Amino acid sequence: SMGKRIGDDIQCGYHGMTFNGEGRCVRIPGQENVPESAYVGAYKTHEKHDIVWIWMGEPERANVDDIFDLPQFTDPNWHAHQGELLHLKSHYLNVAENLVDPAHVSFVHPTTLGNAASENVPVHVSTSGEAIVAWRWIRDSAPIGFFQKFGNFKGNVDRWHYYYLHLPCIAAIDFGSSDADLKLPEEERDKGVRIFALHFMTPVNAEYTIDRWMHLRNAAVGDEAASKQMDEMFKVAFNEDKVILEAIQEEENLPQKRRPIRIAIDKGPNVYRKRIRELIEAERTHDLGEPVEPTYVHHD
Repeated sequence: SMGKRIGDDIQCGYHGMTFNGEGRCVRIPGQENVPESAYVGAYKTHEKHDIVWIWMGEPERANVDDIFDLPQFTDPNWHAHQGELLHLKSHYLNVAENLVDPAHVSFVHPTTLGNAASENVPVHVSTSGEAIVAWRWIRDSAPIGFFQKFGNFKGNVDRWHYYYLHLPCIAAIDFGSSDADLKLPEEERDKGVRIFALHFMTPVNAEYTIDRWMHLRNAAVGDEAASKQMDEMFKVAFNEDKVILEAIQEEENLPQKRRPIRIAIDKGPNVYRKRIRELIEAERTHDLGEPVEPTYVHHD
């Protein structure tokens, strides 16, 4: 991380040792021989949709078909725009929970992504599929700040939030608005102004997460001025999350006198944490299969 690129190799910034893309040392300044043991960890990568994906597990288990995808990436009626990095002094589990929680927008983002009209609208949750999904519609209400600026809605709108959390830490938030008079059914959201906010979270340590974000939209396709305008609105909203998430982390670092309270909207986050625990446990243990000559014989 303190070195520099030399062609497709990386040169260490301390003594100039140079490593190729496989992690093998190819040059040591001042000596001819390069020991076989001079190597660093290397990981499989794959570029897709202007995103570099890294497989950090066992190389033989890497499968590019498992990489997150959406059909809108390749749809000419949609525009993809890369955002920025958001550095959060927060555990990634708390960050991920925030991204499967439609309920918080009423209180954390009252002038950007939410307003008071949604406070008591029920949140629906589905945990039966690969992704954990939480969603709700707010019908015939004033447009939120984001769509007042971008959607140019004058009267009331129907708006939606669909939060998809893919384990371990990728979130896709499908949100948008349409004129209330249209009374759009759920499956016709493309007729309104529809946006996917995508979040790719990297846990750094127990109190630090990097959130790389971008968006897809079905409006202002090819308009870079609109992209910049939306970036600025997103940054305001995501910084509102940052303030809350970092305050939560500070609170959780204090001695806890009692167990956390779980409320109705925690259904999605509860299932998420359970699945993460199961994934971690699976990594720590080996499935040896059925014993060939079992020591114990069961009769029940």
